[in-house]
Amino acid sequence: MALSLVLRSQKIIGLSRVVPPLIYPSCNKFYQVREVHRKSVYKTEEAKKVRFYILNRFVDFLKNYDQILEKNFPTTMKTYKVFMEGIKDFITEMREYFKIVRMLNSSAGSYTKLLRREIELYYQMPKDMFKVAPTLIFSTLPFAFYVLLPLIYAFPKQLLTPHFWTLEQRAKFKTEYLHDRLVHNKPVFRHLQLQLNFIKHNKDSCIYETWSKVLGQLGSGVQPTVEDILSCKDLFMDEPYHLLYLSRNHILHLVKIHNIHPGWFRRTRLADRALILIEMDKAIMREGGVHNLPSEALKTACYIRGLNPTNVDEKYLVKWLSQWIKISNEINKENLSLLLHCPILLGYNEPSNWSLIYPKK
Repeated sequence: MALSLVLRSQKIIGLSRVVPPLIYPSCNKFYQVREVHRKSVYKTEEAKKVRFYILNRFVDFLKNYDQILEKNFPTTMKTYKVFMEGIKDFITEMREYFKIVRMLNSSAGSYTKLLRREIELYYQMPKDMFKVAPTLIFSTLPFAFYVLLPLIYAFPKQLLTPHFWTLEQRAKFKTEYLHDRLVHNKPVFRHLQLQLNFIKHNKDSCIYETWSKVLGQLGSGVQPTVEDILSCKDLFMDEPYHLLYLSRNHILHLVKIHNIHPGWFRRTRLADRALILIEMDKAIMREGGVHNLPSEALKTACYIRGLNPTNVDEKYLVKWLSQWIKISNEINKENLSLLLHCPILLGYNEPSNWSLIYPKK
């Protein structure tokens, strides 16, 4: 009777749980034991070890995540890594390029303060920036990189610059680009031949005889001497071979040989290219001459000037580049056209060039 009254009174005052300590001591002890059991299981050393083990395994998984992706998607990861490294190299060279531009545009700016490598960078970087800019801008758009990555893998030559290529791709694409330049040697040579009749009737007979000999040697597979070429430099100071007198088609092929975009102001840009080539040659001599060039720098210098350096003896590359610089030393603003024709005058009959244009099948 008393117990029922107690229960009713607690129900009236709104108590939802009736665990009177004096009436149910054993029930209260049960709850206390269960709470202690809960806490002890969670805070035991074994539980801590399990948690730390899981956490450490997760951290290791994150550390090795690149390796896991590389194992499961090797081609994609390789392309991604090369692309990211390329961005770092590209940004580094772009900063260096703008530093060079600021220096040249300053009141005390001069090419004589630049190293050979810096002049080569100044020569090449504008084309690289123009080429890769659309790709880099597109890659910053949301989720665009996932679309861009397969395109980069499929068309690296068209979308990227050497900064983003593998070593194999660099060798392959540079050879292909040089081939595209060398195929214009023959049309330019034909244009030089077309002016022989004009020279015969309008120039000194001695110059005509020497120039006729030079072109005859080129046509028969013999390399003319530097002395004979220089003795005819007056032909490039006026009609018919000065830049202002060259035909439109002649200029177009010359632009292609020097890897210049065939847009507006072709003659002006050809003249600028000749001036930069002269500054490169001067920088080589300031740094100790052709013989002191590192092997890779020597090959790059020959490549820029229109000689295929692949599988060519290094001593021969030194000899060829020395001949180029010997002519370059005699060039001024009046006969820049002569230097622009040196890829033909010095490289038309080179075996490495012919093997690239006409590969054996």
